[in-house]
Amino acid sequence: MTQFEKVLKDATQPKKGRLFVVSGPSGVGKDTVLDVFHQALPDVQQCITVSTRSMRPGESEGHPYYFLTVDEFRQRVDNDGFLEYAMVNGNFYGTPREWVEERRSQGVDVLLKIDVQGGLTVRTKDREARLIFLMPPSVEELERRLRARSTETEDQIAIRLLDARSELQQIPNYDYAVLNDVVENAADQIRAIVLAERCRVSHQE
Repeated sequence: MTQFEKVLKDATQPKKGRLFVVSGPSGVGKDTVLDVFHQALPDVQQCITVSTRSMRPGESEGHPYYFLTVDEFRQRVDNDGFLEYAMVNGNFYGTPREWVEERRSQGVDVLLKIDVQGGLTVRTKDREARLIFLMPPSVEELERRLRARSTETEDQIAIRLLDARSELQQIPNYDYAVLNDVVENAADQIRAIVLAERCRVSHQE
């Protein structure tokens, strides 16, 4: 076997799937952008987060979360069942470890839509994870989007805006920053990031 044939054979062998994290302030439009992203790149599987928050009208089990009681969630924490977990706005959110590891072992790229605190936790556990921060055009626009959802009280909106200012300060700790001004453009930029990461020489070696 020639050296070229060996390199070609190695390049076609299944590799461990990559891990991508998309974070951003509440109301920035993560779900909307990722819906468009998955239409263009459906082979990236998005992990469904586990949450203890109450189910909202129009939601169901697995859409957008798997819902657990606080006691059930804590039991999973005790059993090391989460890749990361955190309390956000008074509720627990966690990424199921087994689901992520199983997909990645099959060579599937996995995307996590999690808060900034969770994203930074993932970075400490997997240095190869690629962190993408989805930014609003402005704090004023973020407030407008939060109010347009009509799912939070005035006090909750105030808390989310306060959290957003803190989260925006963490952008330098992320690998990429994508502006969600036009949904299609933001989705296309995330797609470009994933495709570029798939071409990284370090991942082929």
